[in-house]
Amino acid sequence: MSVKRNKPIIELNKVTKSFGTFQALKGVDATIFEGEFFSLLGPSGCGKTTLLRMIAGFEEATSGTIVIGGKLMTGIPANKRPTNMVFQSYAIFPHLSVGDNVGYGLKTRKLPKAEIAAEVEKALKMVDLGGFSDRAAHELSGGQRQRVALARALVMRPKVILLDEPLSALDKKLRDQMQVELRNLQRSIGITFILVTHDQEEALIMSDRIAVMFEGEIAQLASPEELYRHPVSHRVASFIGVMNFLKATTTVADDQEITLNIPSLGTVSVPASYMPAGMDADTVKTIGIRPEMLTILFDDADKSTCRVEGTVTSTMYYGDMTYYSVKLSDHDDDVTISMRNTAGRSIVPAGGLVQVGWGVESIVLFK
Repeated sequence: MSVKRNKPIIELNKVTKSFGTFQALKGVDATIFEGEFFSLLGPSGCGKTTLLRMIAGFEEATSGTIVIGGKLMTGIPANKRPTNMVFQSYAIFPHLSVGDNVGYGLKTRKLPKAEIAAEVEKALKMVDLGGFSDRAAHELSGGQRQRVALARALVMRPKVILLDEPLSALDKKLRDQMQVELRNLQRSIGITFILVTHDQEEALIMSDRIAVMFEGEIAQLASPEELYRHPVSHRVASFIGVMNFLKATTTVADDQEITLNIPSLGTVSVPASYMPAGMDADTVKTIGIRPEMLTILFDDADKSTCRVEGTVTSTMYYGDMTYYSVKLSDHDDDVTISMRNTAGRSIVPAGGLVQVGWGVESIVLFK
């Protein structure tokens, strides 16, 4: 399903939130589109859950505005907003059946029993729990409880589903499975999902776009690929995946090209287009390069645009991948290199001398 980028469903305009003297949100601006899977990603205390609760109507903004579906939400309570929230704890009533849990909100609207039963079964089928209506809630697995909580939100037919770290209580295997299922479900029904998570991998897998937040502000809002390949700051790069940072200084720069002196790699020229917006060539102090963009050259047949010698200091074998820590000359810290294990490829032990290959296109510039 393609995201309808031309039709906003939520508009956040200079949203702030203060709790006493503590400012949890500092003028957040963002537009979220219909049918989009949007994630708020950041460490604990960055303001992402506060922002989600404000969209839901559980908290009021100190200043700024929240618009949902073209309507200003100031003063509108949670139960009157076109949103529904799936909490981290799921909030399933253990003494009720699955059907009664899912239909709880519909009962408060005093709908006929037959209509409620039909809507509940429809919602359960959406989450692959058709026929579970009479099942006792306490008999469900963790993954099934997560789906019941989602069905309870879907049955109310909201314009937006809000997800507050809904997978964090699951074990890794089930969490990985549910990430795929939740993403596929969102694509099939076309409702806007907004996910709060501190798990960068989860956000990258599931999202159309991600807002990375630190200290009550959005540091970067972009697609998963854009965030990973072109982080706008050292802090964003550190938070999204693993990044090797190497010291650098600009020696020559013009409108077409920037020449850098990188002690551990040598003299490197990159296109001027690599420069992030708002940054000048003379402010470059660091370059970044991802572990998978460095490669160990095992023999003369391995080709690479650039190469440098290093010493393996440690090896971590993960089955499909091996992660090497490698010491490069004139670099204080080891760099991390990830290599896929292929048939016949040996594992280099600690102490081994290696040739490290890399390409100029892999470099990201930072202050």
